[in-house]
Amino acid sequence: MEPMEQIYQKYASTVYRFLLSKCRDEDLAEELTQETFYQAIKSIDRFDGRSQLSTWLCAIAKNVLSSYIKKNRIHEPLEEADFTVEGQENAVLNSIAGVELMKKLHSLPEPYREVMYMRVFGDLSFKEIGDILGKTDTWARVIYYRGKERLSKEVKNDEYSSM
Repeated sequence: MEPMEQIYQKYASTVYRFLLSKCRDEDLAEELTQETFYQAIKSIDRFDGRSQLSTWLCAIAKNVLSSYIKKNRIHEPLEEADFTVEGQENAVLNSIAGVELMKKLHSLPEPYREVMYMRVFGDLSFKEIGDILGKTDTWARVIYYRGKERLSKEVKNDEYSSM
């Protein structure tokens, strides 16, 4: 097992982006990343090596975020969030306004929803998404593009029905 300093250096960015994709608050994601590594240090003896270290850390991060949400019950208005997605291939996502994008993403079935959140809001690579979910980067890429196709069809149907 690597020393915790090296583990932190190697995985802090992945954990931070994972948390950012979930909470969409940079300061909170940073705070929860620190708490995640604190919890990881406390429970390192329970890491059995059956999963990748990044997967184990993101599972801890998910639990840390859940605890935070239960304890604080704080929600940021979605209307104020900026959901611009980089890249020309994401024109469909950028054409949907903030709250509408969140509604449409939320309506997607799993695993599309989780992959889309991680990619759009967490800016995670397909490799990182695959590692976190215990799949390959190719799987993550396929799920992401299929999710985008579903959203694209939904947007076209909305435009057609509003005519």
